[in-house]
Amino acid sequence: MPTIQVFDPPMCCSTGVCGPAVDPALVRFAADLEWLKQHGVRVERFNLSQDPAAFVGNPVVTQAIRSRDDALPLLLLDWAIIAQGSYPGREVLAEIVGVATPKSLYTEAVQELVAIGAAIASNCEPCFRFHYDKARKLGVSKDDMAQAVATARMVKEAPARAVLELAERYLAAKVETPDSPKGCCPPTEAAPVSLSQPRKCC
Repeated sequence: MPTIQVFDPPMCCSTGVCGPAVDPALVRFAADLEWLKQHGVRVERFNLSQDPAAFVGNPVVTQAIRSRDDALPLLLLDWAIIAQGSYPGREVLAEIVGVATPKSLYTEAVQELVAIGAAIASNCEPCFRFHYDKARKLGVSKDDMAQAVATARMVKEAPARAVLELAERYLAAKVETPDSPKGCCPPTEAAPVSLSQPRKCC
């Protein structure tokens, strides 16, 4: 498997992920290197403040530092420079070493289905209308939206069922749900919800 060598500028620790103000780029890059290791790529990392001999003993690195002031961080793949001056992202690293990255399933359409479910869970009518319209423009079918609504409803109702069962255990009695007051929130069959006008209750 290939070997990637990382030559970092002076940092307080081997990864730079320490101290009160951590650079998010260093956190991301450290995670990307761990991901490469999990895929069989050998990674060697050197910090100028802690491993100066590694810099001096590598002619490619010394030449790069002499050539430009912002050469660090510097990445080598089998002694060839693949990046300098910044930390490349995971996709770039994966392409360089030939590791396949999983394709994201979180498309814009999926995002709208998630938003529709969140609207149901939060009882937000304007949110539902907005994301319903956006999902339709993206070509999302009503069947898919209905599944998102059904899933959200199950998730939403689960805590209510759980706390009701808890109350029944403590009370040692079956708690009956009273009927809704007459004229308040009629069933959907009696008063269909309009997609153009907000539904009024009570």
